[in-house]
Amino acid sequence: MSAARTRVFLLSPARLDGKRAQAVRSPRAGGTIAARLRSREGMPIGDVFRYLSGLYFRGKLAYAQRFAAPPEVVAAPPRADVWTPPDLASRSWIGSGALVMTANRGLLPAETHVCMEHLEAFAATDIHESTQDFVAPLRRDALALREVLGDGEIVLLGSIAKGKYTAPLVEVFGDRLLFPADFVGRGDMSRGGLLLRAVEAGTELAYAKVRGASVHGKRPPKL
Repeated sequence: MSAARTRVFLLSPARLDGKRAQAVRSPRAGGTIAARLRSREGMPIGDVFRYLSGLYFRGKLAYAQRFAAPPEVVAAPPRADVWTPPDLASRSWIGSGALVMTANRGLLPAETHVCMEHLEAFAATDIHESTQDFVAPLRRDALALREVLGDGEIVLLGSIAKGKYTAPLVEVFGDRLLFPADFVGRGDMSRGGLLLRAVEAGTELAYAKVRGASVHGKRPPKL
């Protein structure tokens, strides 16, 4: 792969129905995370999902931030539905090249700040290819990304076994949508560990096309 080629990563979202997410969203929740989410500025969505999801999202975020090569593009107007740090708004809506899929606000750079109200809205929206509140913003941002990315690579860090992520993305990107080939046959924890090891080694994984890929395979040896 050419080092000069642009590359962005699309990170599947953290679940918001787990124990940790429910605890943070509780009106009685204490602690630093809940306090920051209740503040006006909130905290970066990448950090929020890394806390809520644990190893898998931690691996996805670390890998994307290590190997992304975002293009130089003209900054987009500030988003009205999210608070964007000034340093991000002055660069590009693609940010560092790690774009987090959300339930109803499309693709957000991992650096974009969200608040508790955003988490509540995410939790209230079903992530499914038939849900327009999910698909419409995702398709909007995917089309914008395709426009500015040129011949760059789009890599999905998420499950390809179900169409809820892949169906709308393949519709926009076609054969350009890639995923780590070693994901096949692994569970979430194993994928997270695989990504963190790649980051530590400084070695990028091999990618395959999402369209037409085998979604099931022989379970690989434990890491």
